[in-house]
Amino acid sequence: MKRKLITLFIALGAVFSLYAQEDSLRATRYVMRSTMVGVGHSNVFETYLSPLEYSGTEVRFMHESMRMTRMLGGNVSGQSLFQINASYNKNISQTAEMYAGLVNWSYALHYQFRMNDDKLKILVGPMLDLNGGVVYNRRNSNNPAQAKAYGGLGASGMVIYKFHIARYPLTVRYQANLPLLGVMFSPEYGESYYEIFSLGNGGRNVLFTSLHNNPSLRQMVTLDFPIRNVVMRVGYVCDIQQAKVNNLKSHTYSHDFMIGFVRNLYLLRGKKRISMPLKVTPF
Repeated sequence: MKRKLITLFIALGAVFSLYAQEDSLRATRYVMRSTMVGVGHSNVFETYLSPLEYSGTEVRFMHESMRMTRMLGGNVSGQSLFQINASYNKNISQTAEMYAGLVNWSYALHYQFRMNDDKLKILVGPMLDLNGGVVYNRRNSNNPAQAKAYGGLGASGMVIYKFHIARYPLTVRYQANLPLLGVMFSPEYGESYYEIFSLGNGGRNVLFTSLHNNPSLRQMVTLDFPIRNVVMRVGYVCDIQQAKVNNLKSHTYSHDFMIGFVRNLYLLRGKKRISMPLKVTPF
């Protein structure tokens, strides 16, 4: 009799294990994708090009993809965030123009702490952050442009809260990405790109960065709300990029208001996908 009971418990455990694996597999097939565009204000400062600050209008494009993984019992989500921003700026006397553009891609793994019946979630984890772009000053003839190339590892955190006004569902989110350790390309003070790449007289052009010389922070607040069968998203981006390397200072402060939409997908085999309502996704 005891052997039969033990055999029964083992069989039930195997069945529950298979169901858990299947649930984990299903969870990893849920994907949240959003696309947003926005416009706002930009403040650019590059001592390699000019001792003055330039300010103007910025446009930004953002695409996000987020899905659950099987790591740590299926409690870790992966987020891919791709951004492009470009700005047109003038100095305070309106006598010179500066153009700036940056492409950013980050990938973060967040462990999800779920509270209050999944209405509140706190996500924390590591992040890989890569950036490339250029700043161009039309007034300069010798050194008209400054290349931007830097990246590294950092920390990412997020708070997601789902609530209702009457019976209308809303989801608000705050996210902050903080770079901690990385590398950055920069010419030395007074050194031209012709000296670096044509004459081969480059000095210390690839430098270690951390909070002491690259105190930067990207923040984002979004609000999701459904309109019929479409989930809309509005948001605000505060992008602070600063550096002080090779006796050169630079910063780009961006404040952009964004609008876009969200798609919740369930990936089938063979890369097929179907749209799913927001309430079934794990985000």
